[in-house]
Amino acid sequence: MANRKELDPEASPRAAFGERLRRLREERGWTQDELSARTGYSASHISGVETGARTPTAKFTASTDRAFGTGDALTRQGAATRNSAILDGFPEFVIQEGRATEIRLFEMGVVPGLFQSPGYAAAITSGAVRRGAITELQAEERLALLTRRQQSLARTPAPQIYAVLDESCIRQRVGGTTVMEEQLDHLAAIAALPNTVIQVAPFELGERRSFYTPVTLITLSDRSYVAYAESAQSGQLERDMRFVGPLLTAYHQLAAEALSQAASVAMISQVRKGTS
Repeated sequence: MANRKELDPEASPRAAFGERLRRLREERGWTQDELSARTGYSASHISGVETGARTPTAKFTASTDRAFGTGDALTRQGAATRNSAILDGFPEFVIQEGRATEIRLFEMGVVPGLFQSPGYAAAITSGAVRRGAITELQAEERLALLTRRQQSLARTPAPQIYAVLDESCIRQRVGGTTVMEEQLDHLAAIAALPNTVIQVAPFELGERRSFYTPVTLITLSDRSYVAYAESAQSGQLERDMRFVGPLLTAYHQLAAEALSQAASVAMISQVRKGTS
């Protein structure tokens, strides 16, 4: 029970479903293994749904309704989780991010979520709504989760954050002049924090850039590592050091090639002046 993750059912439809599934199971005195035997899904799968790391599929919710004798209640609630704008795999990443002692990330095109100002984040999600990629409710879900992630970094002790941003992150205008000015000011302020290092990978790096897609590398308190990357449809966590190790090496190579933090802040300031 020491590793039990408490859920906030108000956090997201997935968290609400996970909390209800756990509550129904515990009311009956069943372990995850016992529910596994009744549904045909592994205990680890059930754990993933209960913690919000996995989206409950229609087949999964139908099997749990049969196991609990709840009619179609879980099936109906589960349908709402599949309308989520949060990628599968991302909730599990957020859990690990909240436990991190160190976070290393590389981003292209947009400022990373952890560093986004409210106006910038709202502009990004509003653009997705206008394109029809997500609904207004899904945009609210994304922004609420981003706020919780940013607030988690204020914990004590705070994680050390190392970020390399492709130059496109600071040059691509999002939300208009005022929003970009506020975002660049916010980025410079974050760089001044004692637990944060921000570097810019300039366009001139060319083929010396180690990454061409965003990646996040997390160090946990036991000195184990987790890597996270996204495709268009899902997020993927990787713990196997056969795969994580080369990513760490590539990150350190990129950080060595990127501008120093002082030079990076100077570039951010220069771009900021050019937005006026």
